[in-house]
Formats: sequence, C-alpha cells, structure tokens
Amino acid sequence: MIFVDTHTTERPDHDGTRPNADELLRALQENERAKLRVYIGAAAGVGKTYRMLQDAAQLKGQGIDVVIATVDTHGRIETEEQIGDLEIIPLKEIEYRGNTFEEMDISAVIERHPAVALVDELAHTNIEGSKNNKRYEDVIELLKNGISVVTAVNIQHIESLNDAIARTTNVQVRETVPDSFFKNADEIIDVDISIDTLRTRLRQGKIYSVEKIEQSLNNFFRKGNLAALRELSLRQVAHFQSTQDQEYRTREGLDQAVIPEKVMVCMASRGSAKKILRTGSRIAGRFADDDWIAVYVETSDEEMGRISPENYATLQDNIRFATSLGARVVHLKSNNVADALLGFARHNGITHVIFGQSARSRWEIFWKGSIINRFLSEVKDASVHVIPLEREST
Repeated sequence: MIFVDTHTTERPDHDGTRPNADELLRALQENERAKLRVYIGAAAGVGKTYRMLQDAAQLKGQGIDVVIATVDTHGRIETEEQIGDLEIIPLKEIEYRGNTFEEMDISAVIERHPAVALVDELAHTNIEGSKNNKRYEDVIELLKNGISVVTAVNIQHIESLNDAIARTTNVQVRETVPDSFFKNADEIIDVDISIDTLRTRLRQGKIYSVEKIEQSLNNFFRKGNLAALRELSLRQVAHFQSTQDQEYRTREGLDQAVIPEKVMVCMASRGSAKKILRTGSRIAGRFADDDWIAVYVETSDEEMGRISPENYATLQDNIRFATSLGARVVHLKSNNVADALLGFARHNGITHVIFGQSARSRWEIFWKGSIINRFLSEVKDASVHVIPLEREST
C-alpha cells in the first residue's frame, strides 16, 4: 500500500485523510507475518521520525507491544516530545579505534521481542564490530524473527536513484539501501510538506545547527533541488506500488490490471510552459499512448480585453506548442484555479498531473505550491509531477 502524507510535523492532529496506526494495527491483526512500514521523504525535516513516534504512541494506546529500537530526534523539541512514555531499548556501546559508539542493540530487541519496533535512519552504516554492516540488514533480521518494523529513509538513499540524485543536487550520497529491500514493505508512505515550509523549518534551526543553515539553503535545500526530490519521492513510491501489484497478480495467477493512464499538464495563463509541456509529452508517450491534455484556467482578470498583450501572446504560444506536441488543449473559466483543476482531474480520471514550479517570485511559488499540496492530499489516484522551472528574465 502506498500513501502520500502531506501533513507537517507541527500538526499532530489526525483528520482521517492519511494512513494512521489503526491501519497498521489492522494489518498486524490480519495474520502472523511481521509487517514493514516505510516512511520516505524528499529531505531531512519533512516529519518522518515525528510520524513514526505518533504511530508508536497510538499503537501503545491500543494495547500493542511497541518499543523504540533506535530513533534520532536530531534535538528537535517537538519530535522529542512525541517519545512520551514509550519504551526505549538501550543502545549498545561498541569500542572502535579508541572511541565508543552507540548502535542499535539488535540482540536485545530480538530477546525483548515486541510486536513492533521503531527503527530510524534506515540507510545508516553500522560501526565495525556490529552484528550487521547496515541498518536495513538489522531490519530484515527483525522481520525474520517475527517483529514488525516501522522505519524511515530519505529518497536520496535509494540505491537506484544514486546517480540521479548526484546530478540533481551535486551531492554524492554514499549510504544507500538496495531497491530489493522495499519489496518486503507492506506499506510505503511518502511524507511530504511544501518547499517553503521545509525551508522555513531550516531557517528556524529545526533541521540543522545554525552554522549549517545558510550553506544548506544555498546548496542541497535550494528550491529547484527540493522540487526535483519531491517529484522523485512521488514517482518512486508509485513505482514500488506498481511493482508490488504486478508481483501479487503474477503470484496469484491473475491477469495484469489494465489501468487507463491520463496525463494532464497544468498551464498558467502567463509564462512559458514549454518545459512542462515537453515533460507531459514524454510521460504521455511512456504511459498514455500520446493521449494527453494541456489545461489552463482563465480567471476574470485574464478575460479577453483584460489580459495584458504580453501574457495573451505567451498563452497563445503555449497553446500552439501544446498542440504541436499532440496535446488536447482545454480552456476552463474560474476564479478558483485549484478547484477548477481538481474538478477536471477527478471528472476525467486523470492519473498523472504535471505542474511547473516557477522561481520568479515568492508569491507565485506560494500560490502554485498551495494547488500542488491540494492535489497531493485530495487526489489519491494520481501521480503529481512537479517540474522546477528556471528563473525567467523580467
């Protein structure tokens, strides 16, 4: 099962729109096999550890034996508060080259044998002298011993994405988890917050120490990087889901499901849309037999006679370009752009939605981001692709 969680770490309320501990509890009660839930995020600070601790507290309240095998709160107060009275298995001290390191004590966890163990930082490399080289190997051992696991990892640590992440962020990630590990997962959940919210949390010192803030904002946490990482996270969990579904149907002797794919590119009534239209064309060619739709929403400020000549000319150029690529262009009228796009997507069974994330102004980023977040939270059957756009000259 794949979910997208768009709640921030500072909203502990539960509104029923995201996966919760009740669903994990039902999965635990279905059979005796140990379960694996994985939270994936685009970057540090999106709220993976916070969600794990919320799960644990809810499970404990429902009478499930749950322990913390290892959790790193990174000194975040709101995350530490979620630990509450949860049982923590003491870490094991290991001497290495004259220094003492602490690692998860897998033998102690197995001996304690809880129903569920929380294991943070899935991609972590264990210090020499540990039972296993990698933490994901510890998780596999816990599962083999009948202990269900809730764990978390950032998208950049998935092995098959290593080269793509390096090209996108100019950061070479050395700790990775093989894609085969995720085949063991019963649930993979994408934990997502808006780019501006994540960068605000970084500025507030809630992700890294003060001396690392500016460097992070100007490097890994650049808006273009984060937009690309968010897209990779969404695409990767969708890929995992597709793989799981195909393997299940093959194992059960069922015909592979034929799901009609429909691609929709969301154009604004101003600004070049060529980059996202090209992306739409590529995705449509891969999934939808070149049948795809380019949609723009005309507000009252953009009606004929009120739209500026420059914006009108750019819009017509976008329409011509979309048509040349084989798109069917749809013109909607509404003063609520998000409602219009959401309604169209639902009514037409859209399965891939493509947005451009412009860096021209903070207001436009906020405005477009709010629409993207609504799609993430309200359209459960569509993959959302966010394409970072270069700053346009004024």
